[in-house]
Amino acid sequence: MKKTVTFIIVAFSLNACVSNRVFNDLEFRYADLKTNFNQQTKTIESLNIELKDLTDKFVAQETALQQVEDSLNQKQQKLEQMESSLDLLKLNSETALQERITENEALLEKIAERENELADRMARVDELEGLIARQQEAMRTLKEKLSDALLNFEDKGLTVVARDGKVYVSMENKLLFQSGSWTVENEGQRAIDGLGSVLADNPDIAVLIEGHTDNVPYSGKGPLKGNWDLSTKRATAIVNQLLENPNILPQNLTAAGRGQYLPIAPNATREGRAANRRIEVVLSPQLDEIKQIINTID
Repeated sequence: MKKTVTFIIVAFSLNACVSNRVFNDLEFRYADLKTNFNQQTKTIESLNIELKDLTDKFVAQETALQQVEDSLNQKQQKLEQMESSLDLLKLNSETALQERITENEALLEKIAERENELADRMARVDELEGLIARQQEAMRTLKEKLSDALLNFEDKGLTVVARDGKVYVSMENKLLFQSGSWTVENEGQRAIDGLGSVLADNPDIAVLIEGHTDNVPYSGKGPLKGNWDLSTKRATAIVNQLLENPNILPQNLTAAGRGQYLPIAPNATREGRAANRRIEVVLSPQLDEIKQIINTID
């Protein structure tokens, strides 16, 4: 009887442990899904802002087009009035009548030209909307690829966010550099290589690498002249690391030192200073084609 009771107690304990592990696993998955949901919500909010801006521009274009159409209608009415007076003009000299006919023909040609211009402008607006939509989709896809490639570093001071039609990769210096150094550490090199593998597959993306520091004055010795110089050297070091990938186009890369002048957290705390010491990689679509289309619409 004692052996039976003991066996029942052990079996019940094992079942409870398994249930706790399952519960903990579900709780962890729920937290992960909740974080992902919040990130997606922020992305949607950013895209909604972009959509509103594009909608406002489109409404402005529609208003301009409506004004052109109203002008054409007025000219059409004027033309009809002119045509109705032809019978009266027949009583006048043939020369005067011929002059009026010539004027009417010229007016008809101008109306035809404006109609063609209006049709061409609407076609360019449609082309611009399609291009913007394709670029937005490309940036969303790029953000997803970067998040997947850099997933192992997201708990080490690295974040990937989409905002204002661009993708921002932020890396705290603890992942990349020793204090006062601009030599990329081994783990940082692996993160940059992961970033480079995605950039190599997206040659139409402009890449701005920004170096940032906290507001603590640089007190080391050597060739550095201060925080601004240090931030510039660190940004350049990231560019050089990326250029080790032969498939990345150098003309797409820009290095910039921001020093201490664009903090993202208060420098009054240790945590805030650590957050400000970072590399920001800003990825944005090439806008040359959009600018060309806009110039043809104006």
